Amino acid sequence: MLSGIFLTNAILAEVIGVKIFSAEAMLHVDPAQLHFFGDFVLDFNLTAGSIIWPVVFVTTDVINEYYGKKGVKQISYLTVLFIAYAFVIIYVVTHLPPAKFWLEVNSTDPTGNPININNAFAMIFRQGLGIILGSIVAFLIGQLLDALVFHQLRKITGNNKIWLRATGSTLVSQLVDSFVVLWVAFYLFGNWSWQQLIAVGIVNYMYKFTMAIALTPLLYIAHYWIDKYLGKELAEEMTIAATHDTSVL
Repeated sequence: MLSGIFLTNAILAEVIGVKIFSAEAMLHVDPAQLHFFGDFVLDFNLTAGSIIWPVVFVTTDVINEYYGKKGVKQISYLTVLFIAYAFVIIYVVTHLPPAKFWLEVNSTDPTGNPININNAFAMIFRQGLGIILGSIVAFLIGQLLDALVFHQLRKITGNNKIWLRATGSTLVSQLVDSFVVLWVAFYLFGNWSWQQLIAVGIVNYMYKFTMAIALTPLLYIAHYWIDKYLGKELAEEMTIAATHDTSVL
């Protein structure tokens, strides 16, 4: 079940991540108008995928808690394969020749304005190569780093202070993730400046930082229900085994 939740949310976040939304407009507040590096002004505009990425963070920590670094590594590699597969299928589908009647039936929007439905379909579902590579690279690095930091903190905390190792590992891994995805997608494959990359990365990390702390109670809820489902003895055996996981990431 944990793998299903993880895979579903990771792939869905990648697919819907093409949309950028305004956090200020959603909350009905004025734009932040944050000034970075002189004249560069930034608002809280986030990808739609960021809404459900925190679910991936929480699931990662739960998997790490019971299956160790090896479990996180396996599900992360599998997820990367599924994400790549999804994008390949999307790429193929968006290049299929559209049926004439489909174009005619969808030739206007609800208000009567003309649209090219085939072009819109392709633009929505087909992201650029840089964004795809950036997402996959950042996801994999972030997941493996999360598992490593989680394991190191666990050596210090033992089975106590779940909040410390879970939140700590997420804050470290997402700091790297927030900048790697932008660097690959918009610096290597785009035309962003270092100033813009750093400014947007800071805003994205601020959101992830806040959500990592806000969702900490979910870890205890998940821990409680999993322990209840597995039974105290089996749950303890699994967490002990995860604590002594010596696999190399």
